[in-house]
Amino acid sequence: MKHSKIAIIGGGNLGSAIAEGLLKSKFIAADNLTITRRNVETLGNLKSLGVNVTSDNRAAIQKSDVIIVALKPYNVKEVLEGLRDNFDRSRHIVISVVTGVSLKDLTAMVAHGAPVFRAMPNTAIAIQESVTCICHEGALNDQVNYVTELFNQLGITIAIDEKLMDAATVLGACGIAYALRFIRAATQGGIEIGFDAKTASLIAAQTVKGSAELLLKLNRHPEEEIDKVTTPKGCTIAGLNEMEHQGFSSSLIKGIVTSFEKIGK
Repeated sequence: MKHSKIAIIGGGNLGSAIAEGLLKSKFIAADNLTITRRNVETLGNLKSLGVNVTSDNRAAIQKSDVIIVALKPYNVKEVLEGLRDNFDRSRHIVISVVTGVSLKDLTAMVAHGAPVFRAMPNTAIAIQESVTCICHEGALNDQVNYVTELFNQLGITIAIDEKLMDAATVLGACGIAYALRFIRAATQGGIEIGFDAKTASLIAAQTVKGSAELLLKLNRHPEEEIDKVTTPKGCTIAGLNEMEHQGFSSSLIKGIVTSFEKIGK
């Protein structure tokens, strides 16, 4: 499957980011990649790189082996049901990155027994630093391995049960906003203690990046690293304790749970 042709149905922000990441990683040659959008003029950058750009979803599906569905939730049913006769179970793999569309729903829309996947990346996919959670139905091992390898070009991939997909959306996709809000707040604090905004933002962002890399590369628990910088009677523990007194951890947890409850409605 390594040299399969890929079609991305829906060339919006996410679809375009996936295309760019796959090209940068050299996972696929530009001429084996097709991306669709009603307004193709907005895909000029990808076209200049040699990607096949079209507004014809049927043609894109018929010339490809792997179909990545990156449509908006409100129109995915209408579009896919209109394309139903173009899917071939013996040839196609269908991957949806659309929020809220279950494997059962996706199977019904495609209706030809093709293996289907759900994948939930986040916006860091644009720089190949996403965490993408995936689940599937009706797929063979080599197909699962292919889809995993595909999204590993765009960050890291985690296989989960479909029942956790909404939770993955909150923790991984919404989580980008939570992390950025922390960086923004830290930047504001940095300004208050003397830095200009640009310098404060740079320090805060790199500090968060470094903190994450400590956990990912060294396989450490957050508290283990926190203990290293909280010396007795020091400024770090004083700041952490004040944040906890103000409800820092509690408000973050409540925010995550609130987002999860909202997505389920």
